[in-house]
Order: sequence, then C-alpha cells, then structure tokens
Amino acid sequence: MALVMLGLVLLVTGWLEIGPAADWSLWVRLLPFGLALLWWWWSDVSGRTRRLQDQKYEDLKKERRRRQTEAIGLKDRRRKKR
Repeated sequence: MALVMLGLVLLVTGWLEIGPAADWSLWVRLLPFGLALLWWWWSDVSGRTRRLQDQKYEDLKKERRRRQTEAIGLKDRRRKKR
C-alpha cells in the first residue's frame, strides 16, 4: 500500500510540476506501481497472503473462545484455583 501511495504522490507532484518529480520521466514516476504489483504477486505466490489470513482467523477464534469462557464464568474459576 505504501508503494501505491508513493506512486500517487509522485504522479500528482509531477502533474502539478512541484518539486524534483516534475523533472523526472513518467516511467520513474510509474515505477512504484510496478513494484507494488510485483510485491502483491510475490505475496500470493509465496503463500504469505494465505498465512496472514489464516493467522487472523485463528486469532479471531481464540478471542471468541476467550470471551465465551469468561461469559459463562469458567475463566474466573481457573484463576481462583491457582
């Protein structure tokens, strides 16, 4: 996402002719978009995206179980016994 934002900033500053980006080639200003596409492709191919999604799902399950055990009072009993 940072590469996309950088690309947008470079495009806008080049279009408005602000700063050094106004003198740069259009290809240089488009480079962050290409790098973002490359990053997303690598993330999908390597399985990183799926691992992050699975981890998020597992964290949600653990949190839901924790809330449910607290709601029925099991968590407090375990703490008192120790």
